Amino acid sequence: MQHPYDALQPETVIDAVESQGLICDLRIYPLNSYENRVYQIGIEDAPALIGKFYRPERWSREQILEEHHFSTELRDLDLSVVAPWQNSAGDTLFEHAGFMFALYPRQGGHAPETGDLDQLFSIGRALGRIHQLGKQSDFQYRPRLDIKSYGTDSRQFLLDNKFIPDELIPAYDSLSLDILQRVEDVFARSSAKWIRCHGDCHIGNILWRHDTAHFVDFDDARMAPAVQDLWMLLSGERNQQTEQLSEILEGYREFCDFDTAEIQLIEALRSLRLMQYSAWLARRWSDPAFPKAFPWFNTERYWAEHILSLREQLAAMQEPSLQVF
Repeated sequence: MQHPYDALQPETVIDAVESQGLICDLRIYPLNSYENRVYQIGIEDAPALIGKFYRPERWSREQILEEHHFSTELRDLDLSVVAPWQNSAGDTLFEHAGFMFALYPRQGGHAPETGDLDQLFSIGRALGRIHQLGKQSDFQYRPRLDIKSYGTDSRQFLLDNKFIPDELIPAYDSLSLDILQRVEDVFARSSAKWIRCHGDCHIGNILWRHDTAHFVDFDDARMAPAVQDLWMLLSGERNQQTEQLSEILEGYREFCDFDTAEIQLIEALRSLRLMQYSAWLARRWSDPAFPKAFPWFNTERYWAEHILSLREQLAAMQEPSLQVF
């Protein structure tokens, strides 16, 4: 069976870029992106651009434009956010050969050091400014981070489509229900407010350069608790995560209030992400790029380790949350 991205050939990328009045110098380098297809594209007599060709039928035009507007608003506040390129008419989203695409300036840098507290403080300050704007209005078209889409639907997809080995299905079935019940309990106790967030704020989507955090790839922007943009920056043992979160929040609070009660959501959000990530790989398995990039997925070992991770998360949600002041 053909996949829609089979039609995205180099000449299609070139024609798409040149449809916006640019002249491609024919240097096209695929970048590591699987949900969409992303390329570094050389432009004659100008810096290279990054072209993102959106996965067909994932986002509506309105949802993509809402993401573009959010990142452009942030850039206009002098935050280092990589916002989409605009043509002479002010458009940021284009269509060619059945693909919606956007162009972005290239941003250099490297992943931040999660153990560098000065960097985390700076990232916290930037996130505080992002959320200060994020609180001012809601997304109208983009989704909300919720238990159904991340947890319940993910669980059902995996069970319905027989990805899990037969001998492991009873363990996954029972454990995933326990996880979802626990997550429901945690969310029910929370008074967190959902705001416009980056949504996928791990260190791979932050580039550190010239003592500045540059935020890229708002493709998963959605309504979520503020802590969603903080917890993926934490790593290591509990004491290390406490120190990291304290440093992030010290910078964050210079620009935006933070309700420390949201910290109790961290392990619930981590659990939902684990479930959603496995279902994401399964949903994309018909895309030829995925078996090549993730050969370890859908093996018996993978599912055994996934179930073990869920057990650890169930235990983690029963532990006291991180304490910061």
